[in-house]
Amino acid sequence: MERRNFLKNSLLTTAAMTVGGTTLSATGQGESARKFKLKYAPHFGMFEQSAGKDLIDQLKFMHDQGFTAMEDNGMMGRTPEMQSKIGETMAKLGMTMGVFVVSFDNWPLSTSLTSGDKDWRDKFVKACREAVDVAKRVNAKWMTVVPGNYDRRLPMGIQTANVVESLRRGAEIFEPHNLTMVLEPLSDTPDLFMRYSDQTYLLCKAVNSPACKILFDMWHMQRNEGRMTVNMDLCWDEIAYFQIGDEPGRNEPTTGEVNYKNLFKHIHEKGFTGVLGMEHGNAAKGKEGEMAVIKAYEEVDAF
Repeated sequence: MERRNFLKNSLLTTAAMTVGGTTLSATGQGESARKFKLKYAPHFGMFEQSAGKDLIDQLKFMHDQGFTAMEDNGMMGRTPEMQSKIGETMAKLGMTMGVFVVSFDNWPLSTSLTSGDKDWRDKFVKACREAVDVAKRVNAKWMTVVPGNYDRRLPMGIQTANVVESLRRGAEIFEPHNLTMVLEPLSDTPDLFMRYSDQTYLLCKAVNSPACKILFDMWHMQRNEGRMTVNMDLCWDEIAYFQIGDEPGRNEPTTGEVNYKNLFKHIHEKGFTGVLGMEHGNAAKGKEGEMAVIKAYEEVDAF
């Protein structure tokens, strides 16, 4: 074969094997041409229109689009068989498992670790033990924990002490397995006990365990306190995980008022190598909306 024909055929073959930012190997295995600088973690359902309803197909689609992590709040509600299948698939793809929620009863709004009630504490401890088994199946390191609502019958200091005592019980369970519960201050309702980063920092310091750290959800923190880079820095040594959502709307970056390009640059320069969960919706529907999410992350990741 002449050299020019060989080069022409090689170029055509390469072009045919590159689809939507994904390069296909000779065996058809997707290897993304897109390389994000940070470990952004989509969740199941985010790319369902493009990948289909099957969870394993969705995982493979995430990987093929360049995402190196995934999170699933509802993991504890899945069967052990599905949990193992998800864990095995992620291991094969080289993906990192992000958070799942330590859930029991109607998490988190009916949960109340603030009262010191023995039944609530026992339920929490039982859920932590179950979470260890789930974490092993899916190769997870982080689990989300929320103390629940205020108990307005009790002084704030008493409620804080009650929460710390329960969290210490949880840390005793997670620490021998090198697992970390991440405390997430929320903005859903003023009735929630834990709403601010400095308060969550205090709780982590009081528990005093590597198994108890902060989940800094930037959507919630924008709504509750703002000044995110300042507050990140103040709490940095206790932050183990981030989550993302633009405000207003709680959709992908670039759809609201938050400067995520600047925030991601700050997080990257601080040396963070963990997971940033994409705990938000898609601003637009359908496959076009899903592609818009990927494009948005390409834009804000380019720092």
